[in-house]
Amino acid sequence: MATPLTLRGVPVKRRSPWGAWALNLVTLGIYGFIYWNRINIELRDYSAALKRPFRNDPNVSTLAMFAGSVVLIPLFVTIATTARRVSDLQLIVRSTGGREPVSPTVAVVLGILLSTHIVYLQRALNGIWDAEAAAAPQPFALEPAPGF
Repeated sequence: MATPLTLRGVPVKRRSPWGAWALNLVTLGIYGFIYWNRINIELRDYSAALKRPFRNDPNVSTLAMFAGSVVLIPLFVTIATTARRVSDLQLIVRSTGGREPVSPTVAVVLGILLSTHIVYLQRALNGIWDAEAAAAPQPFALEPAPGF
C-alpha cells in the first residue's frame, strides 16, 4: 500500500491515494490523524532538504485536525495550509506535469466531501516523489567485461 523512498536523505512514502482514504474511513478517522502528521513531517523535512524550509509544526497541524472534528474552522485552516505547502513544493521541484498546482480551495471543498482531500493531496505528493526519484542520479552497477 505504501512504498518507502529516501529522496535527498529524507524518508518519504509513496502511498496509494485511495488506500489512504479507505483506511481513514475504515478506522473512523483515526488513521486520518496519523496520515496528516506523517505528510506534514514529510513536507517539513523535504522542504528543509531543498534549503527552502516551510517551518511548519506537524503536531500543530494534527492538533488543528483533531480540534476541527469539534469546531470546523481549524480543520479548514489546516487543510488549506497543508495544501499550500504541497503546492509550494510542487512549484519548487517543478512536478506539476503541465497541470495547475494543488489548490487550497479545492482541498477544503474535498475535505468537506468525505475527506477526499486525502486522495487529492496524496496524488500530488506521489507526483512530487516520482519527479524527484526520476531526477535523482541512479547508482549504476558495474558489469564485468566480456571474457572475464
